[in-house]
Order: sequence, then structure tokens, then C-alpha cells
Amino acid sequence: MSNATEILTPEVAPPKRNVWRALKDAVRGTEADYTKIDLKKAIFLLAVPMILELIMESTFAVVDIYFVGKLGASAVATVGLTETYLFLLYSIAMGLSMAITAIIARRIGEKKKDDAGAAAIQSIILALLASLPFAIGGIFFAKELLALMGADQWALEHGYRYTQWMLGGNGIIILLFVINAVFRGAGDAAIAMRVLWIANGLNIILDPLLIFGWGPIPAMGIEGAAIATTLGRSVGVATQLWVLFKGGKHIRAKLSQIHWNAKVILNIVHTSSGGVGQMVVAMTSWIFLMRILADIGSDAVAGATIALRIMMFTMMPAWGLSNAAATLVGQNLGAGNPQRAELAVWKIGLYTMVFMVGVSIVYFFFNHELMGIFTKDSGVVAVGGKWLKILSYSYFVYGWWMVSVQAFNGSGDTVTPTKINLVFFWLIQIPLCYFLALYLDWGYSGVFWGVFVSETGVGIFTLWLFSRGRWKTVKI
Repeated sequence: MSNATEILTPEVAPPKRNVWRALKDAVRGTEADYTKIDLKKAIFLLAVPMILELIMESTFAVVDIYFVGKLGASAVATVGLTETYLFLLYSIAMGLSMAITAIIARRIGEKKKDDAGAAAIQSIILALLASLPFAIGGIFFAKELLALMGADQWALEHGYRYTQWMLGGNGIIILLFVINAVFRGAGDAAIAMRVLWIANGLNIILDPLLIFGWGPIPAMGIEGAAIATTLGRSVGVATQLWVLFKGGKHIRAKLSQIHWNAKVILNIVHTSSGGVGQMVVAMTSWIFLMRILADIGSDAVAGATIALRIMMFTMMPAWGLSNAAATLVGQNLGAGNPQRAELAVWKIGLYTMVFMVGVSIVYFFFNHELMGIFTKDSGVVAVGGKWLKILSYSYFVYGWWMVSVQAFNGSGDTVTPTKINLVFFWLIQIPLCYFLALYLDWGYSGVFWGVFVSETGVGIFTLWLFSRGRWKTVKI
């Protein structure tokens, strides 16, 4: 009862100097036990570096599309079509990441740091194995993959090299995802943040140099964007590995743990299968949507691609808060305190909702201005602006969906969100978007309204399911 009383006691706002001290601790990293310290402080210490990490990631995505946008709508469309395949890779990377975050958080909560280090090593082995099919497909079949998605002639003649680099070097991308998930699950969110600062900071510097050339550096066009991404993220992965074996605040891997551990591997595969399925369903639904937009025209694909980058950038604080929920749920369940885990989710959900309402207001009133930053093509601006405005209506619910899904994932219950996604994205979103866009001839607006309906529905249903509390009994 004492724990429950402590958790439910109203919290007094800390003095300003304590807030600045907490901010410094969040950025530098702390050895705090997130299962015992004040809950608002725990959320703050985890969420700040996670937000900054994701803001840097999305900043790169926005900067990248800004420079590629100078090459024309076909170049932007090439990036968008390539990303439909990368989304499949991301689904695997994010599915593994969900499992790793949950498993590492649970082991840290149980005070089993050696087991956490062993799980980290096995996750790296799995990540490398998962990257091989994408690398082979990207290197040898880039043109065919683009043609399958309805790419125009420019993409097939010039843009395919971008696809080769991005898919061929996908191992770097998946490692970046997975190892940062290790740090987040352990509570070393500040390390994950610094890694992306290094990787994407280098990307941002290299992007204009390699795309447009400078001095002795030749202009490589769209291929330069892919090379910049690969180089920057390679440095990031090297940094991750160095820190992981050197030791963070909460986790350290050992060279003696570098071997195939079937028991740990099977646990990761079992836990991640739901996460991978969850993301595959969501990401493949995006592939179908892009295919519908490709039938409408390159402007529709380009507008959707730029709008997606804007959404990624503006939503990163919300995703950072959601990731903090996953860590807090996992660690507190491991420590045997499910009530504290649930309270963390409701608090974070409220913070996320308030933020997302603010974003929706900006989208509603300034959608064309946001698109105009990245392209002057009026057709592309019209498409992206329409999407931002339509989705602004659903963001009130979307924030709660983000947090509740991460709560399921943090508990290790990755199967429930998979089933939810299967129904709302495959059985509702894809048919509805096709019906509205092509059958009723609403064009790209039909796709966006279909997304609005399905994502509003999935948000409400997922939050209701979370409130039932079965996730508290999951064992991993």
C-alpha cells in the first residue's frame, strides 16, 4: 500500500533550479533507478534525450528531402519509392527494437545486468542476419524494384543508384535502430541521443557536399544523398559499438558474450515476432498507399513524401515521450510494480495529447507554408498541404494511440498491436483508400481521408484495449 500511496500523492512542482539540474542530467545521462525515483522526474529524464534523439533523426530527414527537392519531383519520388522498401526493413528493425527495449528494460528492472548485455549481443547478430536479403535485392535488382512500384523513366535511368546504396547498406540502418533500442531499454537514452547527433550531424554536412559538389568533390546528385546517409550512419554505429563495450550508465556488453546463444535468440525472436508483424502490417499498408498515389502521378508521390517528412519532424517529441513509456513500463513490470507502470502511461498520454493538439493547429493553418519550404512546385504543395490539413483532425486521438501502443510493446505484448494493425490498416485502410481514391475518383484526397478514418479508429480502439490491463500479466 505504501507504494500505491506514494504514487498517487499529488506532486509538487520542483523549483526552477531543480528543473535545470534535471535537464543537465537528462542530456548527460544518469544512473538513476527509474523504478524508484519520482515518476515525473523519471519521465523527464527519459523523454528529453529520446525527444532530442528523434528530433535530430527527423531533422536529417527534412534536410535530406530539402536538398533532394532541388533535383526535381522525380528525384523526390525516387526517394519516396525507395522508402517503401526501406519501410519493410524498418518494420523488421523496429520490431526487433520493440522486443529488445522490452527485454533489456525487464532485465534491468530485475537487476540482471549481465543478462541484459547478453541480450544486446544477440540482438546485433539477429540484426545482421535480417539485413542480408535487403542488401542482395538492393544491389542487384534496384531498377526492377523501382519499376515494380511504378517509377518514372528518370528514376529508372538515374535514381536507381540511390536505391542501390540505401538498400545495399541497410545493415547500418538496422544496427542503428537495434543498438539504440538497447540503450533506451537500459535507461541510457542520453547515449542513444548522442549517437544520432553524431550520425545525422555528419549526414547533414555531407548531403549538400555530395549532392551538389564542392571544390574537388564532384556533384553526385541523388546518389550523393544516399552515400552521405550511409557514411554518417556508419560512424554512428561505430560509436554505438564502442560505447556498448566500454559500458554505459546502466548496461555493458562483454567480448566473452559474442557467440550464438540459442536460448536468448529464441526469446528475442519470440518477443519480436509480434513487433515485426505489427510493423510489417503498418509499413506494407504504406506501400499499397504509395502504389495508389503512383497511379495518380509523380506529384502525388512527391507531395506525400515531403508531407511525411514534415510529419516525422513535428511528431518526434511525441514519439520520444512514447518511447519513454515503453522503458518505464518494462522496467517497472520487471520490478514488480504494474501500478506505477500504468500511471506512467496515463501521465505520458496526457502530455503527448497536449503536444499533438498544438501540432494539429499548425498543420491546419500553415500546411501550404510548410510544404513551400521544401518545394516551389504548386502541384506538389497542393498534395502535401491537403494531407497535412486532413490529418490535423485526427491528432487529438493519435497521441494517445502512440503512447498506448508503446505501453503494449514495453510490456512485451507485441502481438496485440499486430492484430489491431491487421484489422485497421489492411482490412479497413487499404480498401477504403482504394475505393475513395480510384473508384469514387477522389484522387489523392481519397487516400488521405482513408488514412484519417482508419488511424482515428485504431487510436480509439487501442486506448480502450490498454485500459483493460491484460498487458500487466505478460512474461518475457
